[in-house]
Amino acid sequence: MSVSTSNTQDTIVALATSPGSQGAIAVIRVSGTDAISLVNSVFKGKDLNKQASHTIHFGTIREGEEIIDEVLVSLFVGPNSYTKENSVEISTHNSKYIIERVINLLIRKGARAARPGEFTLRAFLNGGLDLSQAEAVADLIASNSAASHQIAMQQMRGGFSNQLKKLREDLVHFASLIELELDFSEEDVEFANRDQLKALIQKIYSVINKLIASFEQGNVLKNGVPVVIAGKPNVGKSTLLNALLNEERAIVSDIAGTTRDTIEDEINIKGITFRFIDTAGIRHTEDVIEAKGVERTREKMKQARLIIYLFDPTQDKIEAVQEQIQEVKDLNIPFVTIINKSDLITESQRAEYQVLNPLYISAKEQLGIEELKDELLNQVNLSNINTDDVMVTNIRHVEALQHTQTALEKVLYGIDNPVTSDFLAMDIRQALHHLGEITGTVTTDDLLDNIFSKFCIGK
Repeated sequence: MSVSTSNTQDTIVALATSPGSQGAIAVIRVSGTDAISLVNSVFKGKDLNKQASHTIHFGTIREGEEIIDEVLVSLFVGPNSYTKENSVEISTHNSKYIIERVINLLIRKGARAARPGEFTLRAFLNGGLDLSQAEAVADLIASNSAASHQIAMQQMRGGFSNQLKKLREDLVHFASLIELELDFSEEDVEFANRDQLKALIQKIYSVINKLIASFEQGNVLKNGVPVVIAGKPNVGKSTLLNALLNEERAIVSDIAGTTRDTIEDEINIKGITFRFIDTAGIRHTEDVIEAKGVERTREKMKQARLIIYLFDPTQDKIEAVQEQIQEVKDLNIPFVTIINKSDLITESQRAEYQVLNPLYISAKEQLGIEELKDELLNQVNLSNINTDDVMVTNIRHVEALQHTQTALEKVLYGIDNPVTSDFLAMDIRQALHHLGEITGTVTTDDLLDNIFSKFCIGK
């Protein structure tokens, strides 16, 4: 049975805290019409059926006369709960044995194991969240930086939804007037002022265009900035990765070609996540495996948001370096030119290389690393983004907005090249349909399955 077509009358149970964690407490979540009475049947303490919502009670969970654990039980009487149903959260000691005993006991009493995302699905189906807010819950759980957290929180609290709701309300008003014209088609009357409709469509189109444009930055803030560390073999790429991560993540060797494949890891710099990719050195080689690594390096460079191009002035003359940099320029991707082993170069060399406007570092000696981090922030231009602005981070939302835009273009064409009201109404309905796909006004079981099956169990 799929997530979206599951019986919403069932009482469901799942571990809400991270399984296998080392904390002292685990939380078991129960939701459904019978959640409170079901937990009450195994709880020894106050009669939970007689207690107020949003109260916490100490007692024991028992199977017969056997005490399984001393617990705290939190009550949430529907509709004043996350799922809008009766909900109970049982705080037990974080023992795998205890957790399994309690969950299995509740299942034997009539609950069933919750599927991934089923608590949030019920919150959506019961009107507690719209679909974009529900998706933001998953983003919030996955957030690993201040920026991604702030965007997810803003969307979960309805920032994106409220903006779409206002656009949809304005469009519905005119759609209803167009539909009214269809009822009086024989009388050739216009209830919807075409100039006002055109102004509204242009306004909505502009807002949607801005939202679509925000995806590039929003997606980077959500998933991190992909940064490729590139350069010839043995210039210190792996040493730089280790210096940035402050750990021995990559193998460092004086032997050229040690890195045969890409190595990825991420760090947080002032609230922004950067995903660093250490690559095989770029050079011509007869070694089949190393050649494959070089090929992958070039592919990763094309996919990067930013390239750190590293070179060693003790290896190459400036003419050779300029040729390498030209290859990077041809990719049309922002890049930072880095001279490594700066502690070994002379002042005359430094003056010669100044034409490249490089950053000077020594990855081995940890010199210039903080300056490099500042330059990375400057290059991607994310540190000044106002994350309070509505920002799109979900590819599904972008696609729906693009479809909405296409429908609005047809409406504008219909206004400028007068078409009958039924065609105009059809295009407006299409725009409303695609906006509704984002918030869940329009859904299918397959869509809900695809979204909620990616949630963790217990959320």
